[in-house]
Amino acid sequence: MPFSRAWWGMGRGRLSLSGGSEARGARILHTNLYSVHQRVATTFRKDRVFLVGDAAHVNNPLGGMGLNFGLHDAANLAETLAAVWHGTLPESTLDRYDRQRRTVAERHLQRLTIAAKQLLEIRDPELREARKNDLRGIASDPARAREYLLDTSMIAGMREAATIA
Repeated sequence: MPFSRAWWGMGRGRLSLSGGSEARGARILHTNLYSVHQRVATTFRKDRVFLVGDAAHVNNPLGGMGLNFGLHDAANLAETLAAVWHGTLPESTLDRYDRQRRTVAERHLQRLTIAAKQLLEIRDPELREARKNDLRGIASDPARAREYLLDTSMIAGMREAATIA
């Protein structure tokens, strides 16, 4: 089945394939609907068990934000684990991982992925053009562009996490 025959059911938040049974010379053996959903675990740490990446937070797959955010989780946890292991921080410091990453997941990751999905769902040509104009305005203003990039790259979230004790 040619890629152009795949469609994204925006209003329903489902990915579906339509058309024949061939995709670039490969036979499709199974198809399924994907429902976009988002969740954040109630805790990222329980005793000696830590949740990182998709185990800690599930969001829609737009923009690879889940992967990016999961890498940020891992970097945060690795740094803290190393410090505890080497005795430079007390074990109680490990609780900070949960406070930092869960807070940022709820404030930043969820907001960013919801906004990306809503952007793709815009059907009205006038609203779509207005959003493009907003983005052009951001791109033309170095200060706003920097703020936007820090936010969408999740660097702003990492910085916020570092301020949480």
